[in-house]
Amino acid sequence: MGLGLAALGRPGYINLGHEQDFIARDKEAMARQSHSVLDEAYALGIRYFDAARSYGLAERFLAGWLDTKMPLSVVVGSKWGYTYTANWQLSAEQHEVKEHSLSNLNKQWQESTDILGDWLELYQIHSATLESGVLSNQEVLARLFELKQTGVAIGLSLSGTNQAATLEQALTITLQGERLFDTVQASFNLFERSAASILEQAHREGIGVIIKEALANGRLTARNQENEVQTLLEAAMRLETSPDALALAWVLHHDWVDTVLSGAATKTQLASNLKAFDLKLNEETLKRLGELEQAPESYWQKRAGLCWN
Repeated sequence: MGLGLAALGRPGYINLGHEQDFIARDKEAMARQSHSVLDEAYALGIRYFDAARSYGLAERFLAGWLDTKMPLSVVVGSKWGYTYTANWQLSAEQHEVKEHSLSNLNKQWQESTDILGDWLELYQIHSATLESGVLSNQEVLARLFELKQTGVAIGLSLSGTNQAATLEQALTITLQGERLFDTVQASFNLFERSAASILEQAHREGIGVIIKEALANGRLTARNQENEVQTLLEAAMRLETSPDALALAWVLHHDWVDTVLSGAATKTQLASNLKAFDLKLNEETLKRLGELEQAPESYWQKRAGLCWN
């Protein structure tokens, strides 16, 4: 399991109940909380840490922790493609703006490396889609290949109803006879499973598979009061575990998954997430959880309507 910093690096995010996770949300208080959660994550065995240019000050919080603690055997990833625009405000009209241009890649690569330095080992396109055209932009692909030659791994994250088609195209991209992408980060959870087959194929072909949004931005936790999660709540009660641990255990049950990101904003959430490793799922439980699957269009429409809080 890895730790994603989307909910820790900026005051607002779309996770359900995000506002309940902080005593204060000024920059200094959030830096302290992020460091506390990072300490706990490392103590519990987490070694992959995932940030992005659009996650507010996540890269700076992470770099401050890394440079202070000097932890061993960690892998740090970040992403380019979105710019954080909320200026630390919860009521911002726009919280992030997407741009997959060559100029933005060069700008954000410099920003990320200025902050993270040699800690940065994986650089990913943030939410690559067919619509953005990033996978057919030859200048961008060539620049990513240049970065790959310096020793940094290159990945992409996926988003939206066409995750599978986007990854299918990404797997065909080679430069100088070498595949460009080393990893893929995709949304995959009890609700949204549309990319499962192509993710399994990517794993077989040697691509590292990182799963994000395994808890569907809090919709697969006890914070969700809607009927869509009732089957999960009942199954978790029977197994005497938390809904989030069960939802994560279901993802971990897939042997083609290399890393699952926890999006925990508190040490309590992180400890609950890690209980997933204690669970063994039998056929009856897997069958019941199978009933939670949603159509991708429905899932992503609902995600788009989640409130920044």
